[in-house]
Amino acid sequence: MEIFELIREDLVQVERELAGQASHAFGPVAEISSYLLEGGGKRLRPAVLLLSAGAAGYRGPWAIQMGAAMELVHTATLMHDDVIDGADTRRGRPSANRRWGNHMSVLAGDWIYMQSFQLALKERNFQILDVLVEVTQRMVEGELLQWTNLGRIDMTEQQALDLAYLKTACLFSGCARMGAVLAQADSASEESLADFGRYSGLAFQLVDDLLDFTASTQQIGKPVLSDLREGKVTLPLIYALASGDAADRELVANVVADRGFDRVSPAQIVALVNDSGALDQARQLAVDYAAKAKASLEPVPDSDYRRALLSIPDFILERES
Repeated sequence: MEIFELIREDLVQVERELAGQASHAFGPVAEISSYLLEGGGKRLRPAVLLLSAGAAGYRGPWAIQMGAAMELVHTATLMHDDVIDGADTRRGRPSANRRWGNHMSVLAGDWIYMQSFQLALKERNFQILDVLVEVTQRMVEGELLQWTNLGRIDMTEQQALDLAYLKTACLFSGCARMGAVLAQADSASEESLADFGRYSGLAFQLVDDLLDFTASTQQIGKPVLSDLREGKVTLPLIYALASGDAADRELVANVVADRGFDRVSPAQIVALVNDSGALDQARQLAVDYAAKAKASLEPVPDSDYRRALLSIPDFILERES
């Protein structure tokens, strides 16, 4: 079964809601947010929310509203990330900060964050707000943690996984939990769905980390090895350095210090990661998290929605192939 077939019309409505939010925004924000939303994306996070709600027994307008709200949170986060990282491209197009500058991008991101909360407030449901507040706080914590760890080549596996949860997996988890909240599911079902989102999000981030070393610029919509160029030492590189020697660490330290490939070529870094077996190690961890995501759904009653959720971890893994 095609993952999005069950919720195709719901996703169309999410898209309409996002377009409506952008078109009714304050002038400059409308232009920026419309540009970003036109940039596409698979809307995987709203899909997780919609399918989780369906699996827990709810289909209705609030799944559409909150799917849009969660996508707005994701969009605002990307805008702020690009400003902090000094990124020039996003999904193969100039980033918002490249086109409109940092000040406009930060303020537009703030506005989009608040718009997501305005959508949530319409329901007057404290559980919905609790999920949204926690997700937003965790993602900000992730950005702060990443900033304090920039340039560190002594990052541990656990530190990288903690960061992956805060930066990426907590939003997936929040989307799945939101679906359960909308369905007024019991606490056990809510936790099962939240765990599904968490493990799916960790797999997603690991695949992203792998793509930074293995994909083309066209495939990922940004320059390859951009993470390292920005001073971010991700899990494949952590694994490579763990089995490497002083010369390997010096190569990576030089790239981080230069914030570019002035003294070291990208091919040297790719060879270091390839030859160490680090890519296979990170890839296996992504597979393990995908399996944990599926196992988390065991308590959830069988339905078309549950079966669609079960296909999401495989869809995430296939992004690298």
